[in-house]
Amino acid sequence: MSLSLAQARTIIDAALAQGRTEGAQPLAIVILDAGAHPVAMVREDGASLFRFDIAKAKAAGALGMGADTRILATRAAANPVFFQSVAAATGRLALSPGGVLIRDADGAARGAVIGAVGISGDTGDCDEACALAGIRAAGLSHGDMQ
Repeated sequence: MSLSLAQARTIIDAALAQGRTEGAQPLAIVILDAGAHPVAMVREDGASLFRFDIAKAKAAGALGMGADTRILATRAAANPVFFQSVAAATGRLALSPGGVLIRDADGAARGAVIGAVGISGDTGDCDEACALAGIRAAGLSHGDMQ
């Protein structure tokens, strides 16, 4: 299964709705497919300049390292030199919650990574909560299912 534009738009719409429910600061959201190609992206009015870049780095980092950015941040605390090297080598790694793997929820590919969402604008916890709400609304799974 591949991540469709319709699914990406559902993720974005539900994530934005969750952000408004939580009173979040303006958000930037990037949805990437499994190959880290952009599927959809949005920046709310008032989101600061770097929010889009941070959201993209969260999504790409989750894909590139095979784990949500919350997990990567924990790993980085224990091995900072390695993660600094990855960030310098790739330029695509943000170590804050809000980068979440998107997994297929049904069929033969159940559990396969089909993309990632990256959100930036509020606290990492809020960004991540919005990402999870979006993924659930699209009928997909998330995170580390292994």
